[in-house]
Amino acid sequence: MAGSFAQMAHSAAQASRGVQVPKQVLDQPPLPIHTLGDPVLRAPARRVSKVDEAVRDLARDMLRSMYTAHGIGLAAAQVGVHKQLLVIDLDPENPANPPMVLVNPEIRSFGSSLDTYEEGCLSIPGVYLNVVRPTVVEVSYRDEMGRPQKLKADGLLGRCIQHEMDHLNGVLFVDRVTDELSLNEGLKEKGFQRSDVHSIR
Repeated sequence: MAGSFAQMAHSAAQASRGVQVPKQVLDQPPLPIHTLGDPVLRAPARRVSKVDEAVRDLARDMLRSMYTAHGIGLAAAQVGVHKQLLVIDLDPENPANPPMVLVNPEIRSFGSSLDTYEEGCLSIPGVYLNVVRPTVVEVSYRDEMGRPQKLKADGLLGRCIQHEMDHLNGVLFVDRVTDELSLNEGLKEKGFQRSDVHSIR
């Protein structure tokens, strides 16, 4: 997900110090980020059977690629790896604040209220459109050491988790945009095809 700073759940982030990498822009990201129109983005992700060093290495490379692309969230599917793995860092300018790593995340419940917020995505660079989502989510997942965690998230963190978890099911944020005119104009301006959007109504 593309976005800006907001306060995140500090205790949950503390768990992911083991995969911290320098928050810097690299000349060449370790993993290319696939963009709208690439069928790899539509394939469902598989559960991670074992959280090991290979998974942590993948998370580190995802973070390096995310920081290089100036993002705040990235799903493994976006780099062509169909595993249920997300990395999130709502404070990419602050080296002291560790990122979050979510393995096999599951949304346990949604809050009753909805809100509308402008979203962007590293897989659809330059396109920013309003999306309606639940304001609060409760999520269970495993951290980078395989330990079970639970998190109740709202605000930008809650939205970012929902956005990235959509990727695990082959869903992109543009699929959820209801303003057809804005959607068509935004995609056309950046050279994307409306036919590559799988609208959810």
